[in-house]
Amino acid sequence: MNRIRALAVDDEKPSRERLRRLLAKDARVELAGCCSSGAEALDLARSNEARIDVMFLDVQMPEVDGFAVASALVKDALPESAPSIVFVTAYDQYALRAFDVHAIDYLLKPYSDERFQAALDRVIGHVRAGRSHALMSQMQALLNTVTPGKSRLDETEARPSLDKIVVKGSNRVRLLPVEQISWIEAHGMYVKLHTRDGAVHLHRGLLGSFDTSLDERRFVRIHRSAIVNIDLVHELRQDAHGDYVAVLRDHTEIRVGRRFRDRLQSRLGQPL
Repeated sequence: MNRIRALAVDDEKPSRERLRRLLAKDARVELAGCCSSGAEALDLARSNEARIDVMFLDVQMPEVDGFAVASALVKDALPESAPSIVFVTAYDQYALRAFDVHAIDYLLKPYSDERFQAALDRVIGHVRAGRSHALMSQMQALLNTVTPGKSRLDETEARPSLDKIVVKGSNRVRLLPVEQISWIEAHGMYVKLHTRDGAVHLHRGLLGSFDTSLDERRFVRIHRSAIVNIDLVHELRQDAHGDYVAVLRDHTEIRVGRRFRDRLQSRLGQPL
């Protein structure tokens, strides 16, 4: 039987190493990697090379916390490709009621080897039974309910849409109006801001944060690594496999990911 590919995510090295050691002990598990940040985990989960079935995810991490990672995965993933998540947390018992209600397994620090094994057994059972769709629904319910330690992603959703982006240079800071952006490209821990005049600005941040903070009437995510200014899309070309490529006015071609096609159709208000 194929082994389950697991990812350990924790910003504290001792906790991360313990997860790695416990996962390595189980013959049913193949370790897909260990990540020290939420941003690193999202990059790995979104890469073409890595299939991740289970993610052991620390909740409290700087910059991109566990809830922000989970929110991004829920938004990005098709049910059949979404990793199952076991949250690792130091929240008190009151806060953990939300986890219990929505049947998402979790590990409360400090946890025993036996408690870890029980969580691993449970999530492996879910994965092998093909219950990813149900787990995604439960995770979405959790993210809509849980209130402690509100994530950066939640805070971003509460703000007005961005109208300017701070772009830092070697000796100056530029305020780039968002209407000048033609498309945004994921680039590791950064994004590339492609502007109407052909310039490219490197900005530290995750594509997912722009996905939730830009005006959805103007910008739409069409690929896991690309957001486009819909006003600058000249046409959509369809290939022999039925997939679309968005062609911008400057002739830039950007593939429309299958999982984002519904989003583009919704924005256009008509079927493709």
